[in-house]
Amino acid sequence: DTRELHLLHFWLFLGIYLAALLGNGLIITAIACDHRLCAPLYFFLLNLSLLDLGAISTTVAKAMANSLWNNRAISRPGYAAQIILFIFLMSAESYLLTVMAYDHYVAICKPLHYGTLLGSRACVHMAAAAWGCGFLSAVLHT
Repeated sequence: DTRELHLLHFWLFLGIYLAALLGNGLIITAIACDHRLCAPLYFFLLNLSLLDLGAISTTVAKAMANSLWNNRAISRPGYAAQIILFIFLMSAESYLLTVMAYDHYVAICKPLHYGTLLGSRACVHMAAAAWGCGFLSAVLHT
């Protein structure tokens, strides 16, 4: 009975994981392959999809392994790596969502200045700052 429940959890986690991989993979592929999707919104969406892929791979992969092998133990280095990666990815995602909110604000409230305020260089700098702040958050909180 318990083994069947573990297998059910495994298949449930596998379905969630594959759906997330497929959805984010399609977003990444569409943005990377279509040169018309070069607006800042799509650049930030690409970064958000990468962060989502990392976050779900950090957590769900271990949960699937635990369900399949009926193992609840995790080593200290494995635990530390999972926590650091998860905090990094989630912090970077929240900072990136803040940057995306600013992008939307400029697009709606200052449409005439959009090109000067959010050029490609500024977008790369803001995305890099979001990733960097996520890394600093992970280092400072662990």
